[in-house]
Amino acid sequence: MEKSIDTRELSPLVTAYIGDAYFHLYVRTRLLQITKKIDKLHDLSAKIVSATFQADAYKKIEKYLTEDEKDIFRRGRNAKSHAPRVATVQEYHASTGFEALLGELYLKNNLARLDEICELVLTEEKIL
Repeated sequence: MEKSIDTRELSPLVTAYIGDAYFHLYVRTRLLQITKKIDKLHDLSAKIVSATFQADAYKKIEKYLTEDEKDIFRRGRNAKSHAPRVATVQEYHASTGFEALLGELYLKNNLARLDEICELVLTEEKIL
């Protein structure tokens, strides 16, 4: 991605949409260090990208975030969205906030920080 996008013009749900896509690809790529078996890759990635996992992961990495990053999370968490299917409402909103943070970093082309946060999630959760 060459140019950053002005995220002030976007809904936090849009940045969460981008963050979700980024996190899915990031996780799937990093899991190749653990296994090359498709069924195992699928099972692990489905667990990691779940709302429940992301909500828990955010709690563990929050201490590493800047105040601006925490504000982005809060805007995403507080955005009005549809009801969750398999997570609690709180977990779903927290995961939306987490994904909004990732999406905003991606759209602002802050890829080094984006990578750092994704790595924190995997190390704090003892995935890698």
